[in-house]
Formats: sequence, structure tokens, C-alpha cells
Amino acid sequence: MRVIGITGGVGAGKSRLLSFLEEAYKAQVFQADQAGHQVMEPGTDAYGQIVEYFGKGILAADGRIDRQALGAQVFSDEKKRKYLNGIIHPAVKALARKEIAKARSEGGIRLFIIEAALLIEDHYEEICDELWYVYADEAVRRERLRVSRSYTDEKTTAVFESQLADEEFRKHCQVVIDNSGTIEAACEQIRVLLQKKI
Repeated sequence: MRVIGITGGVGAGKSRLLSFLEEAYKAQVFQADQAGHQVMEPGTDAYGQIVEYFGKGILAADGRIDRQALGAQVFSDEKKRKYLNGIIHPAVKALARKEIAKARSEGGIRLFIIEAALLIEDHYEEICDELWYVYADEAVRRERLRVSRSYTDEKTTAVFESQLADEEFRKHCQVVIDNSGTIEAACEQIRVLLQKKI
């Protein structure tokens, strides 16, 4: 079983490629963003640490963490944001390790994909066989975000500036998938790659 980490800037079209990998290769996909929700569920270690630090004011009526209330606290406070990330990111990575081990022991899966915005920053190369960078031209990404998420130019620029530069992604990733054109063209690049690997 190969473990591949996939990353790239917002609007690069990673979600469509993940769907393709699931459908065409029966890949098991682990998305760090979704796992971030999972590790904050009541009963988890992260939940206990977050409530202890931020207080019960961040809890919804059902006892779950109200993500908006928590977001309001960390949005303008760098210290709190770092503390929260220091709990969530290691918990997500530990969950990824657990899922990889489970997939290996159960067998039958040839591809395990981890998709994470902070794949490079959080050193996922420690648990992946290789890292893939999904690239798309900036103008293409801007248009996608305008259409799919109704982002303004200002919001898009702010998001772009908060993410790694293209050369950083290229420096750390072994594979670059160019998704500036059609989804079919990007899928074809993946097919050619995987013929050699699995």
C-alpha cells in the first residue's frame, strides 16, 4: 500500500482529483480538515484540552464545541490560535497514523491518500511515501474561487498570501500535477504516474 500526501493552494481543484482517485483506484482518502472536526468530538483528548483552555462558553447546547464561538476567540488572538493548532494538528496526524495502520492490517487497499492544507508545515513526509502538489495557475484559481465560493478578489488575495508560495510547494513535493486545464487532463497525469507506482 502506498501512502500519498496531496496538497496545494486553495482553488487548485484537489477535491475533484480526490474523487477521481477514490472512484478509479478505490483509494482510501483521509482529509485532515474533516479529521480536525472528528478529533474535537466530546470524549476525545483534544476536546478536554480545548474546553479546559477556552472555557465552557465555547460549547453548544448539546455539549459539542461550537466552532463559530471557538473561531471568534482564536480569530484575533495569535496566542490562542497557536495553542489550538498545537492540540488539533498533532491529534489529526495521530489519527492519520492510526488509519494507515488499520488499512495496512486489513489489506485490500493499494492507495491511501492524505489531503492536508498544512501537509508540508506539519511534516507529513514522516508518514507518506511521497508528497504530491496540485498546481493551478493563479488566474484559474481566482476564477474557480469566484464561481464556486463567491470569493471577492480581496478575499482571494488574502487567502493566497496566507498559504505557501508555489516554489515552497515544489521544493517539498516529489510530484506536481498541473490542474490549470481540464479535470480530464489532470486525471490523465495521475493515470500515467500511477501506472509506474502501483
